[in-house]
Amino acid sequence: MCNTWKYPTSEGEEITADLLRKLPRGMRFANITGGEPFLRGDIEEAVGIMKSKTRRLVISTNGYFTDAISDLAKRNRDIGFRISLEGLPAANDELRGLKDGFDHGLRTLIRLHELGIKDIGFGITMSDRNAGDLLELYGLARWLGVEFATAAVHNGYYFHKFDNVIKEKAAIERALTELIGLQMREGNPKSWFRAYFNHGLIRYINGGKRLLPCAMGSDVFLLDPLGEIRPCNAMEETMGNLNESSFDEIWYGERADRVRRSVENCQKNCWMVGSAAPAMKKEILKPAFWVLRNKGRSA
Repeated sequence: MCNTWKYPTSEGEEITADLLRKLPRGMRFANITGGEPFLRGDIEEAVGIMKSKTRRLVISTNGYFTDAISDLAKRNRDIGFRISLEGLPAANDELRGLKDGFDHGLRTLIRLHELGIKDIGFGITMSDRNAGDLLELYGLARWLGVEFATAAVHNGYYFHKFDNVIKEKAAIERALTELIGLQMREGNPKSWFRAYFNHGLIRYINGGKRLLPCAMGSDVFLLDPLGEIRPCNAMEETMGNLNESSFDEIWYGERADRVRRSVENCQKNCWMVGSAAPAMKKEILKPAFWVLRNKGRSA
């Protein structure tokens, strides 16, 4: 579902951790993702820099390098970790192309839990291959007491993938609908808003318009491995390169304004947590009203 691994960047071209010092302070949230972040030898330096830039920092990983992840977590107990598990063992290892990947990911999750790391969880990217595993993984997350995130396959330049298609839409919708019901019956309001996100995920899978306007490039940005500041991982347009300019020069420049206009006219209708979560917080009344309408139905 993602061909990033087929197009590796060379180490000499990639940004250094030190370049992160040019990012602004006072960000609400930052996610270090990949590829696989723990393939980098300077991941701890990057974490140290980013902790000074943002209120909350999360690393997304496949969880394969359990010892390296645990060692970093011991020294950085105030950051979060999200492990990508794309289903139970057979589906996960097939989709990720990684032998024993599920075992490594689950072992890492358990190790982080034992260390007392508070901000931990795992997530599944929905596709035809793993819809049947969704509820079992949700149950596992509940049993472990960790966060559970959902996504669906998307196409985009960053993934080097343009032929992802969901054929078994009804099966995925049934699984997500059941998950929504379970989340709405939880006592945690955060779970109710996750149910709203999953409602939007069903809409995306069925080709509907996204529930909330996209503000990527305005509220959120992507710094890619080569230093380009982009609105997201689905649009290829760049606002500028951090190797060549300061962040403010890029963010407030004419090129950035053109990119934001492109976002306004974007027809992709993506529904990823990176764009949906900030939109939900920005327009909190819309998801809140949905929660109020649907809370009674799930009682």
